[in-house]
Amino acid sequence: MSLSLHSHPLASFCHKVLIALYENATPFEAVHVDLGNEASRAAFLSISPLGKMPVLRDEARDRTIPETTIIIEYLDQYYPGRTALIPDDFDKALEVRLWDRFFDLHVQDPMQRIVGERLRGGGDPARVAEAEAALRKAYCMIERQLGEYPWIAGDSFTMADCAAAPALFYSETLVPFVDQAKLQGYYNRLLTRPSFARVLEEARPYFKFYPYRERLPARFRPDEAAE
Repeated sequence: MSLSLHSHPLASFCHKVLIALYENATPFEAVHVDLGNEASRAAFLSISPLGKMPVLRDEARDRTIPETTIIIEYLDQYYPGRTALIPDDFDKALEVRLWDRFFDLHVQDPMQRIVGERLRGGGDPARVAEAEAALRKAYCMIERQLGEYPWIAGDSFTMADCAAAPALFYSETLVPFVDQAKLQGYYNRLLTRPSFARVLEEARPYFKFYPYRERLPARFRPDEAAE
């Protein structure tokens, strides 16, 4: 198989690329990276010296591609499928890229800062409050952007929605959506999108390691999943 994705099932940025792959039924080999395992860590660092996940390896073209946005751009160019994740029209493509970056920088980043503080034993309350405020501001901007659109950049599911799904899944457990009906509706559509539903189902056994697992939707909580 030409493509292999080196990733971890719990990682939100890995989810972003998995959604793109599943959206177009792109054949690939999933390589589970366990940084706690010496052999797995060494193998991963041999192709990704910075140790950042995910990384896509394309043996047919002898290319190793890091960074989620670049990976999806690469897939859209060389392994296109039924869902064009980046529009051909330049202005529409620019909008998709803008919102892709928005979710990575203004939702994923504060979300991960809050989780990081929890992993450090609670961390600095001021830093947590700052990150929570950043998420609330981002939610307001998303609410305005959605308007009457079903997806973040218009009528079609795109790379920006691949970025939005995992970012919102985790951030909602930290700062719930309040009085943002359009954002809530958008989030519900993302949850039922088959590509993302598959990602979440595969991640289910690993949610027990998420530090805010008690705030996950009921069907994904470890105690619920075990029943």
